[in-house]
Amino acid sequence: MSTPAARVATPRGAVPAHGHTVREDTTAPPVALPPVANGRHDQAGAPEAAQPIVEPRHFRNVLGRFATGVVAITAMDPATGEPAGIAVNSFTSVSLDPPLVAFCVAHTSSTWPRLRQAGRVCVNVLADHHEDVSRQLAARGPDKFAGLAWTSSPGGHPLIDEALAWIDCSIEAEHPAGDHLIVVARVHDLGTHADRGPLLFFRGSYGRFDG
Repeated sequence: MSTPAARVATPRGAVPAHGHTVREDTTAPPVALPPVANGRHDQAGAPEAAQPIVEPRHFRNVLGRFATGVVAITAMDPATGEPAGIAVNSFTSVSLDPPLVAFCVAHTSSTWPRLRQAGRVCVNVLADHHEDVSRQLAARGPDKFAGLAWTSSPGGHPLIDEALAWIDCSIEAEHPAGDHLIVVARVHDLGTHADRGPLLFFRGSYGRFDG
């Protein structure tokens, strides 16, 4: 059985950017291991050979070969009453019982603290014609929703016009992970919306399905 091919646009910008973090409490003290020269210890305490350094650009280029969808995480800023949002391509379902999803945001995001403060957010699954929406929400600026068409989800969060689906959820947990923050959210309501193809992200470019 053949699968539809993805047509990828010529690169015109960086990946959707995101970010902020919180300190995670620890419940047990770290285990001390004896020092070892030019190497590391495994979990049993045995020396491990030194590992090569992974260059960030090479890391991004290789991982960029994993195609993803793109979502917009939105909420009403409780401080201003205005819509706020970020574009994310690191989104996944986590659990059916309880219903959980997760996404990643970078520590440098100036929008994530506003979304976190709202407590509840809406995940908008972007459609193949939403490249400009993704770029606008990924950029820095005081009014990311200028010119964007949206209504309210059942939970009262911004729902982008013609998004493929919406997921209203509350922030369940945050886990620091390197230069990003893993956010786990509990789903309270969800549904399909428009009937189009998905917006794809692959090798640093936006694309869509053909066929």
